[in-house]
Amino acid sequence: MSQLVIDSRKTALVAIDLQNAVLQMNPAPHAAAEVVSNNRRISDVLRAKGGLVVWVRVDINQAIRLPVDVPMPFEGKHLPSELMEIAPTAGFQDGDLLITKYHWGGFAGTPLEQQLRARDIDTIILTGISTNMGVESTLRQGTGLAFAFIVAEDACSGRDADEHWFAFQNIFPRLARVRSVDEVLKALA
Repeated sequence: MSQLVIDSRKTALVAIDLQNAVLQMNPAPHAAAEVVSNNRRISDVLRAKGGLVVWVRVDINQAIRLPVDVPMPFEGKHLPSELMEIAPTAGFQDGDLLITKYHWGGFAGTPLEQQLRARDIDTIILTGISTNMGVESTLRQGTGLAFAFIVAEDACSGRDADEHWFAFQNIFPRLARVRSVDEVLKALA
């Protein structure tokens, strides 16, 4: 594993779906509160070093509905708008970007790529819930756009531990550098 070096001025934290509705899930292997705390640690340091913090949320009420065999649990329900808001404990601040998506990935159908390119961002620290849905979809879409990724394992969590570990052991190392939050913070120091 190569030593991680991060140029904070060309780096963005992209935190996926740390919104009130998603945080009501019981993710695994990391509890929602742990994921939020670890994201806040990264965002505070990256901001202080001149990096960009981006919060990506899904508008569950306006989400694209596709013909699928297993629909999402919220299909056919209208949720209160406060459930789509970034959780207050996540640490959203003035100057951060807020991107709204309408399906799993953070790039398709959103201005995320344009916003990152306009700020000369080439590296993304990726985090969020759910590992094998929003995080993985964003990673796959973003690597196709030639962004470099660092995925902070303990700042992510899945619908269950098996799905989370499958992505981190079999998919993410082929698309990104996988590190702990402590390793990311050390590289930002």
